[in-house]
Amino acid sequence: MAKPSATQTDANNPHPRSRLVMAALRIFAEKGFEGATTRDICELAGANISAIRYYFGDKAGLYRAAFTEPMCDAPCHTHIEAYASLALPEALHLFFREFLDPLKKGEEVRLVMKLHFREMIEPTGAWQQEIDAEIKPQHEALVSLLEQHLGLKGVDSDAHRLAFAIIGMAVQYYVGHEVVSAICPELLDTPEAIDTLSERLAGYAAAMIEGEAKRRLLGPGHEGH
Repeated sequence: MAKPSATQTDANNPHPRSRLVMAALRIFAEKGFEGATTRDICELAGANISAIRYYFGDKAGLYRAAFTEPMCDAPCHTHIEAYASLALPEALHLFFREFLDPLKKGEEVRLVMKLHFREMIEPTGAWQQEIDAEIKPQHEALVSLLEQHLGLKGVDSDAHRLAFAIIGMAVQYYVGHEVVSAICPELLDTPEAIDTLSERLAGYAAAMIEGEAKRRLLGPGHEGH
């Protein structure tokens, strides 16, 4: 029998799998993988402990789900193949809109960031899996977009530098979420504000790419190595 997805049946009665993921996110973020118990997670989720084996296989499988799923209901690079077919402004806007859309989930984002920071201190291998499955394909898609727009014959170090700089603008709103909210809360306090942020970052990125294109025209002495 096929296992139900993590999609919630409705706002007031989330699916048991969704309840387990959210309960695990909260407890893993607070206690880490070793300190969290499946009994505590199931008690918070209102689920039978056998549900963990049914939906996730084991505690490690539940941890991986809590580490990745709240930020991305589907693979974050679902539309990567669409970037190449779009004009640069539209491609950048799509990139940032997808990248920042999880910020609309509010408290879930704060819990995910707490869990991610804990993973850096108490590694389980989840980060490497995330890099391979999501972060690296996303970076490669952006580098490919830069290669196409800048007319490069191959990707060089400066293309990677520019890609990391562009992505870094968006990453700041995750890593520095609490700082941004304390200094200028209106930047993140509504879905509409986050959509506006996506548009602005796309514009900033386009200006950065234009600047890099001009720099490359200055001659070989300005190329990356």
